[in-house]
Amino acid sequence: MSTQQKIKFNIFQHELVPKHSILTKDEVEDLLRRYRIEKYHLPKIRVRDPAALLIGAKPGDVIRIVRRSPTAGLAVFYRFVVGG
Repeated sequence: MSTQQKIKFNIFQHELVPKHSILTKDEVEDLLRRYRIEKYHLPKIRVRDPAALLIGAKPGDVIRIVRRSPTAGLAVFYRFVVGG
C-alpha cells in the first residue's frame, strides 16, 4: 500500500499544519555541530506520523518544522525520525 493510499488527504493543505522538510546530510551535520548534540538528543517523531509519511521520511532522518509564531515570527523545530 502506497503512502498516498494510507493518507486520505494532504494535511499540508490545512493552514494549521506547519511546513515539514527533511534535512540534507550537510544540514544535519551543521545542526548537530551548532548545538553540540547527537541526533538522538533531538525530540522524536515516528516514521508513521502523517507528516513524516507524506514527505517520505525514513528512520534516521532529521525533519525541520517551521511554524508561524505571533511573538517570534517564524519558529523552527527539529525532530529525529524513529521507527515504529
